[in-house]
Amino acid sequence: MKLWKWLCLLMFVFLLTACGDKAYKPREINPETDVCHICNMSVTSIDYAAQVVLKNNDIVVFDDLGCLMEYIKQNGEQEIGAAYIRDMNSSNWLDIKDASYVYSPDYWTPMNYGVLAFASEQEAKEYMKENPGEIVPYENLLTFNWGVHEHE
Repeated sequence: MKLWKWLCLLMFVFLLTACGDKAYKPREINPETDVCHICNMSVTSIDYAAQVVLKNNDIVVFDDLGCLMEYIKQNGEQEIGAAYIRDMNSSNWLDIKDASYVYSPDYWTPMNYGVLAFASEQEAKEYMKENPGEIVPYENLLTFNWGVHEHE
């Protein structure tokens, strides 16, 4: 009888583990084969790349943060497990909701949106000391007037 209780407990633990939060991980960009889902340009400047990991584990890549935001506007967020952007200082992947953003029409990005991502607001402010711009909170990116480039 003790064995039966242990087996039931073990099965319960496995069920809880299986029902836990799913981890959505970014993948590395391949500049030879990856193409932006929105503008169909090759993702050759991988330091500006972005990606969405869908809940079914499909990955959609973008060459610029503006293209990723256009994708979210067109498709909503209900199927998105996680979304990532490259950090300007380290090139590490950042969750788009955790990053700090700086905009200037003078900043170069692959599609000329001019929005850069940083791991912290402090890093963004440090960058702006030599490269004037403005902080843009994540919440404003979906309604942001990108200024330089907009998709038709």
